Amino acid sequence: MSQLEVSAMRPAPAPALVPLATLIGRELRGEKVEKPSIKYGQAALAKKGEDYFLIKPDCLRIPGNSSTSFSVFAIFDGHNGISAAIFAKENLLNHVMSAIPQGIDREEWLQALPRALVVGFVKTDIEFQQKGETSGTTATFVIIDGLTVTVASVGDSRCILDTQGGAVSLLTVDHRLEENVEERERVTASGGEVGRLNAYGGAGVGPLRCWPGGLCLSRSIGDMDVGEYIVPIPHVKQVKLPNSGGRLIIASDGIWDALSSEMAAKSCRGLPADLAAKLVVKEALRSRGLKDDTTCLVVDIIPSEHFVVPPTPTKKPNIITSLFGKKVLNSVNKSTNKLSSVGAVEELFEEGSAMLAERLGKDFPWKTNSELFRCAICQVDQPPSEGLSVNSGPFFSPTSKPWEGPFLCTNCRMKKDAMEGKRPSRPSVTT
Repeated sequence: MSQLEVSAMRPAPAPALVPLATLIGRELRGEKVEKPSIKYGQAALAKKGEDYFLIKPDCLRIPGNSSTSFSVFAIFDGHNGISAAIFAKENLLNHVMSAIPQGIDREEWLQALPRALVVGFVKTDIEFQQKGETSGTTATFVIIDGLTVTVASVGDSRCILDTQGGAVSLLTVDHRLEENVEERERVTASGGEVGRLNAYGGAGVGPLRCWPGGLCLSRSIGDMDVGEYIVPIPHVKQVKLPNSGGRLIIASDGIWDALSSEMAAKSCRGLPADLAAKLVVKEALRSRGLKDDTTCLVVDIIPSEHFVVPPTPTKKPNIITSLFGKKVLNSVNKSTNKLSSVGAVEELFEEGSAMLAERLGKDFPWKTNSELFRCAICQVDQPPSEGLSVNSGPFFSPTSKPWEGPFLCTNCRMKKDAMEGKRPSRPSVTT
């Protein structure tokens, strides 16, 4: 028996999950770390023509340096018009990137992304509302750097992750008033009213909506005709994929109203990304018909040694690492010291709070070299006398620390207070 045959009979040891810091350390030491290849496909059917998407697979952290590449994929599902979706598509990425400090390494860049995404979403919302238009949009925004995936979302366009072994994980949270009790409580506590459509004075019909405006969502970009308690602050989740890579399915609610996450993933396993996107849309159409705009992006993240999309699994895996909650993930980590790289997903960050002060944090860079204070949202320098800390309370409460950054300019502070129900975002007219 040849040595090759003997080697083939030996079970291959499960490769250890390489920590993010180790991979980045190799990069900084100049070791060769091959990034996975990105294959993607897109498909859509229009009912109202309000879905837009963004595909940018060739972004660079450092201009001119191809080793700092990352990819961006996003879906914007507009409502009450297309202006907000178009504006977000054209401006959100730039706003996110401008909120990341210059001259930092990859590890610091990845750690800064969650906060920069919050800043970018809020800044995009403020700028669009200044245009005086009333349309709004969901936003599901995905940044891929190597095997690290960061997803920020408002609304009900969803992103799921399918890994080898058949574990399907949800990387977003649906901000629908009908299904999200925490968001209903937040909206009503901030001054909004939640109820069903009541056109004839009888029992309410349809899904729960926020009044005024009648929006079914609790978070979005735009929607000037609805109260500011409909916030643009995104849920953000950052994960590191296993060494076997994975598949992302990013789609508007036209898909998710017809298919569950598991159904969508299962319907296209074993197919290349371009055909997979078409098949997901076709399956949604077959299941429900064309009742809404239906858009789907399929993104395969394929490490250099894996060039074939994994086939449909024939049996249930022994260990399924779930991303539906930190407790599940932590319990798996505690039960074994070494996880197989196949099917194991490492959660790096998750936060969904609608409180801006909690999302910006105290270590946000807030002072410039010229001793001016920089607004954490709009990035405009201002004298200390004009800046207000996000930690300043309305009164001298024990929790108020007005001397600590980050700081906001007057306009962004008014936006923050309006989102928290502390003041109206626009002057009210009384007769």
